[in-house]
Amino acid sequence: MTSLTERLQAVDRKIVIHDTETLIDDEVKAKSGISGMAIKGGYKVVKKVRPGIIPDAIDHLLDEFTEALDPLYAEFLETDSEENFESFIQRHENRAAQDLLAITDARAEQSDKQVLKSTYGKLRGQAEKHVKQALPGVGRLIDRHAPRD
Repeated sequence: MTSLTERLQAVDRKIVIHDTETLIDDEVKAKSGISGMAIKGGYKVVKKVRPGIIPDAIDHLLDEFTEALDPLYAEFLETDSEENFESFIQRHENRAAQDLLAITDARAEQSDKQVLKSTYGKLRGQAEKHVKQALPGVGRLIDRHAPRD
């Protein structure tokens, strides 16, 4: 059985990065309310201050995120269902969100920048909600680039 990591490595990385950036852009655009305005504003500032930061960050984290989802993807492949990964990941949203956030948690913890640690700590609670909201898009992206054989 080919892992998710191996399947995505067989795809042009630039395409996966582009599609992931599009997913993030769409998720940010869909945010509403006061917190949505803050997210949209912050995202816009980050992209303006350092153009290319989003695809660079995706490129830097893609392998770790893919490896984090490998066990869940393997379980998906073992099912006899006609279900797609989008549905499967939604049914396992708590686990998927925690697996993905474990990566950013570890990175924040390893940082020597106290401001980053503090800011991340304040935002961590909301991060889980936003990651769960993005999981259907993550599932669709994986269905597109690493479909069940």
